[in-house]
Amino acid sequence: MNDLNALRTPEGTALLDEVRGTDPAHELAVATRLRREHPAELVSAALGQARLRQRAVAKFGAEDAGRMFFTPNGVEQSTRAGVAAYRARRMRELGVTSVADLCCGIGGDAIALARAGIRVLAVDRDPLTAAVARANAEELGLADLVEVREADVTEVDTAGFDAVFVDPARRGGRGRIFDPEAYSPPLSWAVGAAGKARHAALKVAPGIPHEAVPDTAEAEWISDGGDVKEAVLWFGTEPGLVRATLLPGPRTLTGRGLADPAVRPVGRFLYEPDGAVIRAHLVAEVAQEVGGGLLDATIAYVTADELRPAPYASAYEITDHLPFNVKKLKALLREREVGVLTVKKRGSAVEPEELRRKVLPKPHGPESATVFLTRVAGAPAMLLGRPA
Repeated sequence: MNDLNALRTPEGTALLDEVRGTDPAHELAVATRLRREHPAELVSAALGQARLRQRAVAKFGAEDAGRMFFTPNGVEQSTRAGVAAYRARRMRELGVTSVADLCCGIGGDAIALARAGIRVLAVDRDPLTAAVARANAEELGLADLVEVREADVTEVDTAGFDAVFVDPARRGGRGRIFDPEAYSPPLSWAVGAAGKARHAALKVAPGIPHEAVPDTAEAEWISDGGDVKEAVLWFGTEPGLVRATLLPGPRTLTGRGLADPAVRPVGRFLYEPDGAVIRAHLVAEVAQEVGGGLLDATIAYVTADELRPAPYASAYEITDHLPFNVKKLKALLREREVGVLTVKKRGSAVEPEELRRKVLPKPHGPESATVFLTRVAGAPAMLLGRPA
C-alpha cells in the first residue's frame, strides 16, 4: 500500500516515466543509477511496476497498461480488455445502467463497464487490490462512475443495482480450482446473489461441467483470438441457451439442440472448430453449417466435401489421408518439398515437436503444410493439408 501511494506522488510518477520500458537485463544498472537520486524502496517499486505494466500490455493494450497500476495476481487473473468490453456491451444492450462488480480485482471489468456508460460499485476484500482498483479508475478518468469499496462481497447489499457481476477467485495455494463449489465465494453463493438482481453475469472457468450450469442460466463460452478465455453464466436472459462467442467480432453461435453428427469418410475439407465452440458442445451446429460429419465419434474434427463459409471454425483442404506412419510422412514431405510443417493433434498421444523433429530434421523446401494427428473411425491417422 505504501508503494502504491509513493508511486502516485509527483516523484513516483516521474520515476515511473523514467523506467518505462526498461529492459530486464539492464535493471540492475538502471536501479544503481536511480538510487543516487531517489529512495531505494521507491526505485524498486517503480521497476517492479514497470515489469508488471509490460506484462499487462497483452491484456490491456500499451496505452492503458502504461497508466494503470498492477499487482502480480492482478495481471495474471484480470480479464482481457477485449473480453471485458464485449461483456460490458452485452450489459448495456440489456438496458443495464448500474452494476455491482463483486470480486473486482484490479478493476479491469469495472473499467470496461464504466466506459460503456454504466455506474459501478466495485468490491474486493483485499485492501491493496481495492486500492489498486481505485487508483486505476482515477488514472483512467472514470472515478465519477466507479465507486471502489473494500469489503467482503458476501456482506454487500446489491439492492438498487440493475445487475450483479461476480468473478470469484479460481486459484488457491495449489493452483487452479476446478470444483465450482471451491471457488471463493462458491458458485452456489454467486447464483444466489444473481437471483437478487434483474440481470447477472457470473464468470467461471471454461472447463466448467455442463451439468454444473444452473437451469436458470444461459451459458456462454468466449474465445479471443482463438484462445478460450472464460465461460459466463448469464441470468435474466434466455435460460438454457448455450452459445459460443468468438472475439474479435463478435461472432456468436447458439445451440440448436442438435444430435451428435454422424461419423463419415474423410472428405476434401477438414474444419477445426474454435475452442469456445467445442467447450460449448456446439460441434454439431458447425457440422450442420458446413454439411459435414465427424472423422471419429470422439474427436471434434468435422469433415466435408464442400468448402463453405465457416466463421466458427478454421477450414483446411486435405490432400492426403494416411495411417499413422512416421517414415511414410517423412517421405511424403520430402517429395512435396515441405520446409515448414504445422502439427495439430486431437486424440493422439504424439507430441507435435517430437514428430516435427523426426520428419523434418533439417527443414528445407519452399512449401508449407499442416498435418493432423488424429483418429479416423477409431484408427490412428495422419491427414495432410493446407489452409483453405
